[in-house]
Amino acid sequence: MITPNMHYADLKDSYLFYNIAQKTKAYLEANPSEHLCRMGIGDVSLPLCDAVIRALHEAVDDQAAPERFHGYMPECGAPFLREAVAGYYERRGVVLSADEIFVSSGASDELGDILDLFDRKSSALIIEPAYPAYVDANVMAGRKIVRLTSGEENGFLPEPREDIEADLLYICSPNNPTGAVFRRDQLQAWVDFANRKGSIILFDAAYEAFIEDETLPHSIFEIDGAKTCAVEICSLSKTAGFTGTRLGYTVVPKELERSGMNLHDMWMRNRTTKTNGVSYIIQKGAAAVFTPEGQRQIHENIGVYKKNAKVLMEALDQLGIWYCGGKNAPYIWMRCPGNMDSWEFFDYLLNEAQIIGTPGEGFGACGQGYFRFSSFGSPEDTREAAQRLIRLLEK
Repeated sequence: MITPNMHYADLKDSYLFYNIAQKTKAYLEANPSEHLCRMGIGDVSLPLCDAVIRALHEAVDDQAAPERFHGYMPECGAPFLREAVAGYYERRGVVLSADEIFVSSGASDELGDILDLFDRKSSALIIEPAYPAYVDANVMAGRKIVRLTSGEENGFLPEPREDIEADLLYICSPNNPTGAVFRRDQLQAWVDFANRKGSIILFDAAYEAFIEDETLPHSIFEIDGAKTCAVEICSLSKTAGFTGTRLGYTVVPKELERSGMNLHDMWMRNRTTKTNGVSYIIQKGAAAVFTPEGQRQIHENIGVYKKNAKVLMEALDQLGIWYCGGKNAPYIWMRCPGNMDSWEFFDYLLNEAQIIGTPGEGFGACGQGYFRFSSFGSPEDTREAAQRLIRLLEK
């Protein structure tokens, strides 16, 4: 009899966002006429920008013409898109060759798939609070999890410690869930640590387009030495509203080697073995994101979400509640009022103000007593949520 992967038994009973969905469903079944302000899951509310829509329509028309039809795409990405992404990096002073960029159907997929490159006996450092999938993907593989907690005392941006022993180092900046962003010197410390220890940084840059402070790095490859110790995973989901369209990309430098193995070559072999490439239509739409017109339009949309964040931050300022994030990220991480725990505050907001957020405890033990708001809702819902929050907590 075949033995299943028994490490699945080590996972928590249910996923954070599943629990939220079940609580929300139960509330609406009991209160069907209530309007909920959904500030929880990080799904976008604005449609794709015009430049992307036009490119998608043109690509569909291409598929109807024999002379322009495309079947299977290159497994690692269409050259026109890889070159467009390389140009995007170059504008920030990061020089990459197009073949160091691997196109995917999204960062979530890549965060799991990239683990194929590493021995299952390796260990993974998770800076908590953290996106739950980092933990779950490694638990499924049977890896040892090393947890590094963070808190208000370090702005939820911890420094490496010499006593840490871990092979994979997860860093997300801007961070999900805290919205905190590592400074250049802080990332330099992590890069130096990884090179010294022989570790690999898995750098999640899904929210880099929300950074408005020009002193803050958007990419790990803006840091000296990163090409010998880091992989960067990016997404167009929040940058360009591709949550339902699905496209991301992973950067694996050719200089990245461990134990005589070249990780760029390994990842190319993995992709050419395990994928048939992202569809032509989606890649054409994604390429439009990196045009001057596309960049202008997506930043107009990002501006809407940043205004939402400002509305929520102003409400918290009025209430005198501590928070971080919001300015350079689409997430606001707040301290729960009245010493409530995270799920207690979730239930309180849901039942008393009809606001959905995300309990901090779901991102790790040190998230207990904190709560995450997303700025991806509609401006109308965001303003209403802010007003409800003030009315509820000023009592």
